[in-house]
Amino acid sequence: MSDKHNESTNEQPILTTRQGHPVYDNQNLRTVGDRGPSTLENYQFLEKISHFDRERVPERVVHARGTGAHGYFEAYGSVGDQPISKFTRAKLFQEKGKRTPVFIRFSTVIHGGHSPETLRDPRGFAVKFYTEDGNWDLVGNNLKVFFIRDAIKFPDFIHAFKPDPVTNRQDPNRQFDFVSQTPEAMHTITWLFSPWGIPADYRHMEGSGVNTYKWVNAQGEAVLVKYHWVPAQGVKNLTQEQANAIQGKNFNHATQDLYDAIERGEYPSWELRVQIMSDGEHPELDFDPLDDTKLWPEDQFPMLPVGKMTLDKNPANFFAEVEQAAFGTGVLVDGLDFSDDKMLQGRTFSYSDTQRHRVGTNYLQLPINHPKTHVATNQRDGNMAYYVDGIDSGENPHVNYEPSLQSGLVESPRAGVEHSPEVSGKLVRQAIDRKNPYKQAGERYRSFEDWERDELVSNLVTALKSCIPAIQERMVYHLSQCDADYGQRVASGIGISVKTEAVAGD
Repeated sequence: MSDKHNESTNEQPILTTRQGHPVYDNQNLRTVGDRGPSTLENYQFLEKISHFDRERVPERVVHARGTGAHGYFEAYGSVGDQPISKFTRAKLFQEKGKRTPVFIRFSTVIHGGHSPETLRDPRGFAVKFYTEDGNWDLVGNNLKVFFIRDAIKFPDFIHAFKPDPVTNRQDPNRQFDFVSQTPEAMHTITWLFSPWGIPADYRHMEGSGVNTYKWVNAQGEAVLVKYHWVPAQGVKNLTQEQANAIQGKNFNHATQDLYDAIERGEYPSWELRVQIMSDGEHPELDFDPLDDTKLWPEDQFPMLPVGKMTLDKNPANFFAEVEQAAFGTGVLVDGLDFSDDKMLQGRTFSYSDTQRHRVGTNYLQLPINHPKTHVATNQRDGNMAYYVDGIDSGENPHVNYEPSLQSGLVESPRAGVEHSPEVSGKLVRQAIDRKNPYKQAGERYRSFEDWERDELVSNLVTALKSCIPAIQERMVYHLSQCDADYGQRVASGIGISVKTEAVAGD
């Protein structure tokens, strides 16, 4: 057997693809210009993310632990004080009082299907809208930001936070080994290790689309948009001590709380609010609006209400509805569109690819995933095909292609002017220009109340004490760049000094 796979540079093994190709850039997708969009010939990324999607069978690779409920979304017919048609032609938003059925799945991200719901972890907040134009999936988290900004790093991030492949234990050394070399993660880490990292339950939890999307109006004009869910019940989080006390008695507390509240008739609700920005690079900002590690300042881009979601029905069968529910960031209806957000473009492939692997080729024929409207495709066969899409709508069963002169399916009329963004630039592997990894993390630290800062520092110190000195020093350096007090308190807690010079590689 050849020993070529052991060849190294500087005595470290070289990273390659499964085809043996040396990987010289494992940080950036190949994109048109440094802001995107990404391109389909990203072989390195496609191999990496396709394998990652298939790592767990049949449990979800991420978001395995979850629960869900049915309800409805009621539109306001406006965005703030303006007609919503000015910004989007999506039908579900246009008419005041219009109701659209929804199914929502709440979850934890990293931990397995039977893990306690008190663990420190982002929470998934995925909503399936069964609109008259087909399904719209708004897939997000409770935290408004994410650890990374480029989808090519997603498998690495999840691997670092999952259990060690040898010991099968989660290890802060692995987690902070990755985080300490990913400065943009400081913002999310600051959220995660604060009390916001353990929501009290799902009813008292915010949601966010995290990614940047677009809205498109009837004239084909687009704006950038971010989605936020605000609970009418208020926001409640847990300290680590409170979480430990609950976990000792009930590791299903959040699932139980949601189910029991709906059974009692105390239907939880959330207002959907959006932030809107003109479509462009916005050089006046000190961050890129497509960067998932950043917030859009609310004083510049206010939260505008567009509707309200209410959950009023529990699942009749947990497996059939909650576990087989399948969401994808690419599932958009007319009037909604993609931005060049690198994480969004990577997730759009990964999520639906995962569902075809996890649930099956015909997962969209399951009742929980099937649109509540006309469906007719030329897709046939595959594992667990229950019926032929559209066969009862007059389609010629002999014709499974288009175009045809024999009563086959025909294209739909356009609902409005096509949005046609102009794309130009060199095809490159580059990080975005405006990284600014520390500013918003520092602002978040300073915005916390004293007890929240105390909890944040305590949780970080506890985790970092078990890490090797090199990781401790690197993390303290990064936290000090966010805020001097932040770094100093963590350094004192773990018994080291703050290094003022940049850490090698940063």
